[in-house]
Amino acid sequence: MKTAIFLSIREKAKRLPKKVLLKVKDKTLTEHLINRLKEAKLPDKIVLCTSINTADDVLIDIAKKTGIEYFRGSEDDKLGRYFNAALKFKIDFMIIVDGDDIFCDPEYIDKTIQAFIDTGADFITARGLPLGVAATGIELDALKKVCEMKTEKDTEVWGGYFTESGLFDVKYLEVDDEKLRHPEIRMTVDYQEDFEFVKEIFNRLYKEGKVFSLREIMQLLKKHPELIEINRKCQKLYGENLKKITKIEFKK
Repeated sequence: MKTAIFLSIREKAKRLPKKVLLKVKDKTLTEHLINRLKEAKLPDKIVLCTSINTADDVLIDIAKKTGIEYFRGSEDDKLGRYFNAALKFKIDFMIIVDGDDIFCDPEYIDKTIQAFIDTGADFITARGLPLGVAATGIELDALKKVCEMKTEKDTEVWGGYFTESGLFDVKYLEVDDEKLRHPEIRMTVDYQEDFEFVKEIFNRLYKEGKVFSLREIMQLLKKHPELIEINRKCQKLYGENLKKITKIEFKK
């Protein structure tokens, strides 16, 4: 069995333009995220999955700079892009990480892969972590089935194909560590306030050449709960936007 992290990323953000290229501590957010993903022990490789649009050339440069693989595919069909990347690199189980999830946790990436080894489930993700911390695992044949059955060409929001169709074995990893189980905390980057939150975390925890852990972040937030307020209001805006673009439909 071969596993990989697919870093799903494009340079097309509207709410926070060029967010994946924003810099903190002399590195782009994308470079920091890649360094964090390298802390995971079980994936066989990391693949930056972006589009054929020339605007995404800069992301290929980052992939080369950080020594990871890359794949270019559809601009709008994320699922098709993942499937073709999996075929190219012969991946049986892929972990999807969004490029704006700067604090995606390598510990739970490994737990997701281990859960697949133990159960063989089609779709695996964790519930209870801060927003943007959990990754999602997909089995190749399940992804192929969705790609064959879906009607939409734009699959920006795709989780429901697996969780709402009733066609797949879905497994949720429940977060039982009270220190980590804080779904009310927002750790993804969609708005300027999110970036301000990220900068505060890096300013307080970052040390050159080291990757601070989720547990260190949570310890910091416990001591300084005012940091959570920086981007708290963004969660409502994010939820409203998500409802507008969510559409799940299969061929009859």
